[in-house]
Amino acid sequence: MNLPEAAPSKPRRFSLIRSFVFADFLTLGNGFCGSGSVLAAMQYLVTGEDRWLVIAMALLPVALVFDFADGRVARWRHRSSALGADLDSLADVISFGLAPAALGFAVGLRGALDVVILLYFVACGISRLARFNATADALTDEKSGKVKYFEGTPIPTSVLIVVLLGVLHFCGQLAPAPWLGSREIGGLVLHPLTIIYALSGSAMISTIRVPKI
Repeated sequence: MNLPEAAPSKPRRFSLIRSFVFADFLTLGNGFCGSGSVLAAMQYLVTGEDRWLVIAMALLPVALVFDFADGRVARWRHRSSALGADLDSLADVISFGLAPAALGFAVGLRGALDVVILLYFVACGISRLARFNATADALTDEKSGKVKYFEGTPIPTSVLIVVLLGVLHFCGQLAPAPWLGSREIGGLVLHPLTIIYALSGSAMISTIRVPKI
């Protein structure tokens, strides 16, 4: 006796906006600031107007505030969404990975070796976030339900690079040439200032344990 075939199940519709909680909108604010910083840095390259560079720098500390607030709000309201962790990682890649690298390029770190280091920095940031997402459960304390520590420095620490660039800018040390000048290695140009990106990226992918506050 042949039984009737079961009707194929319809794919479940996932309402994106309805799935958001308040903390997710704060995370989007983080990504908004990072994206705005990249665009402002591009506008600075086109126009050469300092105000665009200042805007690009100023948006990243604001992104850090949003990044800090979204987790606090989620815990305070005891509400998080299935998208929360992925949203946070994607926003962090833009605000604390791509945007600081774009700022470095905008202020003159454009030698061939500079670009290699900036790309390395972004790759380290992406890898750091991927590792955290993959190991978060293993690092979570059973009693508190919170991650006990970070492996490698958190990607938002790149805001310290932005602060340094801001100080150098207002001290007149980025124009007409970046602070510490440039070196030629094997016919390729390197600005020593770029090394701070290499150090930051390497610290992100290290096994240094950083207690989570």
